[in-house]
Amino acid sequence: MIKFISVEDLLPIRNAVLREGHNLTDEQCRFPTDTIEGVFHLGYYVGEELACVASFHPQNYGEFAGKAYQLRGMATTEKYRGTGLGNQLVNFAIVYLKGQKANYVWCNARKVAVKFYKGLGFEVISGEFEVAGIGPHYVMYVKIQ
Repeated sequence: MIKFISVEDLLPIRNAVLREGHNLTDEQCRFPTDTIEGVFHLGYYVGEELACVASFHPQNYGEFAGKAYQLRGMATTEKYRGTGLGNQLVNFAIVYLKGQKANYVWCNARKVAVKFYKGLGFEVISGEFEVAGIGPHYVMYVKIQ
């Protein structure tokens, strides 16, 4: 079941999946955008277990026009990776954002996640770039309306 959740709910998964091996505290896994106006966080629960998370905040990309949201912190626990939960979570967000009159969603996708996002209709709109301490990324985008 997909639910709107608090940032506190998702920090342990963000830490375990996205900051693996860095031995950070949950607080060190907060993003500056986690509490700005318009932000929302989604979680996919399997029973009582939180298995997949993502955050969305209002943010345009470059010179792209229209109302936009950036997807950040997408993470699925290892136990549920490859089961389609992430796909369902992002599709839920896109339907929700369409209702909020958003025009597009974009993200800084890790190189290893490009295939996942392409499967959701996102397209690569940048060259490869390095995020310090994390690795190679691409900017990806999907038009909603």
